[in-house]
Amino acid sequence: MNTKIRSILVLFLTATIWGFAFVAQRVGGDAVGCFTYNGIRFALGCLSLIPVMMIFEKKPLDPTKRKQTIFPGILCGIILFTASTFQQYGVMMTDFAGKAGFITDFYIILVPIIGIFMHHKTTINAWIGAVIALVGFYFLCMNGTFSMNFGDFLIFICAILFAFHIMAIDSYTDRIYPIRFSFYQFLTCSILSLMGMFLFETVSFSGIQQALIPILYGGILSVGVGYTTQTLGQIGLDPTTSAIILSSESVFCAIGSALILHEVMTTQNYIGCVLVFMGIIIAQLPQKKK
Repeated sequence: MNTKIRSILVLFLTATIWGFAFVAQRVGGDAVGCFTYNGIRFALGCLSLIPVMMIFEKKPLDPTKRKQTIFPGILCGIILFTASTFQQYGVMMTDFAGKAGFITDFYIILVPIIGIFMHHKTTINAWIGAVIALVGFYFLCMNGTFSMNFGDFLIFICAILFAFHIMAIDSYTDRIYPIRFSFYQFLTCSILSLMGMFLFETVSFSGIQQALIPILYGGILSVGVGYTTQTLGQIGLDPTTSAIILSSESVFCAIGSALILHEVMTTQNYIGCVLVFMGIIIAQLPQKKK
């Protein structure tokens, strides 16, 4: 199979897992605190990669490349911790889990914009898409007024952080061991989240037991599989292409919210979802050469 096609399929798998993860985050957040949920699920994701490394890293690793993998893993782990914290709090405070998926996907617009400062070319389509997505963002969040739901605001901050996370991964993919990199970033994220759990939350074992299935999904699939396939999928693809494929998570998020949580958004919210998705698609369309 062509390497590019394989990467695209891997990223679509990632988007599917992440889309349904919003439902797990919503359900899990009803039983345990933000740091507790993230701390345990990232620890599970970290542990799930140990047998994967044992299987796929049988050959001796290059010492230099192995050492070069540590810092990017820790750095991206700090970004991931911050983004995941904002996202988990936001998912619990926003009106609908489905809406959270579309707001998170705003990072698709931000990736090419941030790319300007990293000397990446940004097409006119990216700017047109950004304007359309902003209009959609208004319909999603403002509810007819100029006041934004605090949960929506937190998820928007999360989207900005995820944009930097994608750009950071893109800048390191050719110099790291992907699976080991994921292990380091999950370990960093888990340690920071567990510190927050002991400092700011009351640990409830009954709550953890109640949220066990969402935690297992969030840990093994969303973290262990999802973020690893993201790193593997971005190899060989430019960050803008990766971003548009990952944006399909919002569709699966809306489907999961409707099927599992029985959430129904207003007509205005659905119009906002359509506009945001249109903006995302338009932003990623290739520019025709003169």
